[in-house]
Amino acid sequence: MNRFNIRRLLAWIIFGFLALVFLIPLLWMLRTAFVPANVALDLLAFAKPTTENFSRVWAAAPFSRYYGNTIFMVAGILAVQFIFITLAGYAFARLDFYGSKILFVILLVQLMISPDVLIMPVYRLMGKLDLINTRIGIMLPFFASAMGTFFIRQSVKTIPYELEEAAVIDGCSLPRMLMQIYVPLLKPAYIAFGFISSSYQWNNFLWPLVMINSVEKRPLTLGLAIFAMSYETGAQWSDVCAATLLLSRPCSLLFLFFQNSLLKAWRIPELNSVVWKLIYHEEKQYDFYWFCGYYRYFIDIRALRRKYKPFHKYRQHYSGYYSRNNIFGILF
Repeated sequence: MNRFNIRRLLAWIIFGFLALVFLIPLLWMLRTAFVPANVALDLLAFAKPTTENFSRVWAAAPFSRYYGNTIFMVAGILAVQFIFITLAGYAFARLDFYGSKILFVILLVQLMISPDVLIMPVYRLMGKLDLINTRIGIMLPFFASAMGTFFIRQSVKTIPYELEEAAVIDGCSLPRMLMQIYVPLLKPAYIAFGFISSSYQWNNFLWPLVMINSVEKRPLTLGLAIFAMSYETGAQWSDVCAATLLLSRPCSLLFLFFQNSLLKAWRIPELNSVVWKLIYHEEKQYDFYWFCGYYRYFIDIRALRRKYKPFHKYRQHYSGYYSRNNIFGILF
């Protein structure tokens, strides 16, 4: 067994251990949600699985209303975000207007600011607009997304500009070009950002806690927190785990359904052609190694290695850089 196989085996052992550590809370929640309340805290006790906890939880609180409020908020925010990030991302990627670079830097700076820091200023603004204790008041601050704009901008830059030139020659207008050319090609980017945004909004707790006072407008996270504190004798963990499973099930199903599209989006396959152009220019091999080391989370190097054999003839010329701690030292 050579050193590369040892490194790969060690990496699998470490990742497997970390995956098991992260799965322990989920497995405990699944087990506790399907056992009676009297054995919920006894990890060594065996009991027949039951669904009585879910029936009791569904009847104890208006979770159907909580589901409706959460779905309405997440869907509304996501729909408006798709419109804004498409227009803003295309503008930053394709339009050359005065101050575009400064505005883009300001956009990137906004990514460094935590949304929790802006709660009080935004709350005062919502109060002036008379939107406190309303669903639109929860949704309005999230209609624009700096991360989504940046993500769409980078994805638009990977699309060949010749497609737009051909559309302009054929007399295609800008709205039609966006809808018929860019939007279909940006589908993986939309799926990846949609999953990230919907997961954040689905699990958002602090902002609804500040904004909502009435029961009929609570989202799932706020309803679950109040339900867990409603027992006078302390939390009934079987009921709490059942309610938590009801809350987390939609996001889990979405991830399982769209996982292939998510992986395709985060790999950014359009970069592969750019990377492998560097392979056939021997004088640019150092740039190639640096490029792949920097984008190690986005490129499936192993698949490229199996597909493109010319890589191996350059390996001996750069054995010094190859042996450093980069992605090639792990994957090969």
